[in-house]
Formats: sequence, C-alpha cells, structure tokens
Amino acid sequence: MCVGISGVGSYVPEKIVTNHDLSKIVETSNEWIIERTGIHERRIADDDMATSDIATKAAINALEDAKLRPEDIDLIIVATVTADHAFPSTACIIQKNIGAVKAAAFDISVGCSGFVYGLSIGENFIKSGTYDKVLVIGAETLSRVVDWQERNTCVLFGDGAGACVLEKCEEGFGILSIELGSDGSNGEVLVQPAGGSRLPASMDTVENRLHFIKMDGKEVFKFAVRVMERASSNALKKANLQLGDLDFLVPHQANMRIIDAAAKKLKLEKDRICVNLNKYGNMSSASIPVALDEAVKDNKINKGDNILLVAFGAGLTWASMTIKWSRRKDR
Repeated sequence: MCVGISGVGSYVPEKIVTNHDLSKIVETSNEWIIERTGIHERRIADDDMATSDIATKAAINALEDAKLRPEDIDLIIVATVTADHAFPSTACIIQKNIGAVKAAAFDISVGCSGFVYGLSIGENFIKSGTYDKVLVIGAETLSRVVDWQERNTCVLFGDGAGACVLEKCEEGFGILSIELGSDGSNGEVLVQPAGGSRLPASMDTVENRLHFIKMDGKEVFKFAVRVMERASSNALKKANLQLGDLDFLVPHQANMRIIDAAAKKLKLEKDRICVNLNKYGNMSSASIPVALDEAVKDNKINKGDNILLVAFGAGLTWASMTIKWSRRKDR
C-alpha cells in the first residue's frame, strides 16, 4: 500500500514584523540579522489568536485542496510546542473547530522536526488499516515564547501553520522512506525551561524569564548541519534514490547559513531548494508544510517529482522523508 499527500494548505498571520521594527526594541540591525540568518521579516499572530486558530485556517485550506469534507477525516495529528493549553490537546480544539466529528485527535511535541514525525505516524496508521484519511498539521505561535529582550533569539522566530492530508495513493507514488532520530543528551541546548513539571510557574520563573526559548546557537548550528546531511542521505538511500534523482529539497527554515551548508554537502543547486525563510523566519513545525504548500501552489512541484523533507529540532531530534509526488498538476 502506498500513502501520499492529497491536499496541502497553510496560513500565516497578517501582521508583519520587519528587521527594522526589531531594531527599535533590541540592539540589532537589518544588516546584522540578514547576514547571520537570511531573515528579512516574520509574521506575528494577533494577541487574541492562539495556535489552534491559525492551525484551523491551514486545516480548512488543506481539506479544500484535497476536495474532502471535515467529516471524512479519521485522525488529526498536530505537531506543536506552543499548544493552546497543556490540556486539552490543540488537535482536539481543531477537531471541534472544523467539525471533524469522527476524527481521533492528539498532539506531538518534537520541536521543529514535528511535522515530518507527524507524517510518519499518519502514514503508519493508514498502512496498518486503522484509518483512511489523516490530517497532519504543523502550527506554532512562537511569538508567545520568544524573549523580546534577547536579540539572539527574538530575531529568529515567527508564527504560522501548515497542513497536509494523507491518503492511499497509486502504486509507486507517495512516501518512499522515513528517517527519524533523537539525541536527548543534548536537549539542554534548545529548551523552554519553565512551565512544566520540572519548573512550574512561580514568581521566580517569571522574574528570571524562564518561560522563554533558551538556545545555544553555536551548538544548534553544528548539530543542524551535521544531522541534516546525514538524515537526508539516509532517507535517499532507504528510497534507493541518488542525489541526481532528487527534484526538490524542502528543509526546515531555521537559518540560511544552515540551509546553504546542507545544500553544499548534498551538492544541490539553489533552484532545487524550497526556501521562504526570508519572509517568515523560523516557524518550527510549521516551516516545512508552509514551504511545501507554497511550492505546490507555485507549480514548482508536480506529479512524479521526488521530494525530500528534512528537519532538526528540540530534543534534540531530526527527521527526513522522501516522497514521490502523487498529486496531479490540474487539481
């Protein structure tokens, strides 16, 4: 049985925050940010907008693209580190919002690798015969957990959501291979320290700004370059594909220097890499599905193309997947 993506959709908030805007609140500049990250601007959700709100919009767009009704969906998987609440799950809120009355729903927390992890889980549910149609969403409101006084992190992140519908597809198409991994021994280099059972919210955690993202940028950079190349190579090998067989790389959008370094190791030309980092910054689990949706809508990706998704994230984790695109261009 082959499982492929039958619908894609995304949503980013309307509010744009440019590098010039950030230079008014922290000691930075447009040139400094672009040189070190490649980011020009990012989208920020309105104060009354939660992760489930932007995820719901992306989900509706993906369902419309797949020509499905909400009640056709059997399972909703949401990858996020910025859930509306500790419980209930954001997936359950989205299930209610869209009217997916027969769908099971749960969240996963794998940082920026979450969307690819979600696709792998959805594929296995379909292959096992448990479900027929699975909605996988990557959604984040990272603006809620960014320390806007810390210039090394606040310039990196943005808000957004992307979604895909998984279904059975014709033989020889769809998901070809999956590579997942983790290294918990280095988890402390990318962490939101407080708010969980280890450090519950208190006056001390709030005063010490422990509810915001803390990151060792140098260590994350070294890890990312290393694992993106390894995970990509392993996924291609599992699919019996060579680099020359690859039509498009859709990487996690964290830092342009990381993407360039990975592309150099993989010997890929820039026109074979889907990049929207300059417009949105790092949207964590939403980065890959938003970039994928834009590439599909721009007719860059067509039926029969070999696609490689690759990400790294908190945990530390990594994930890659090869897909032979099964959708028709005229959908």
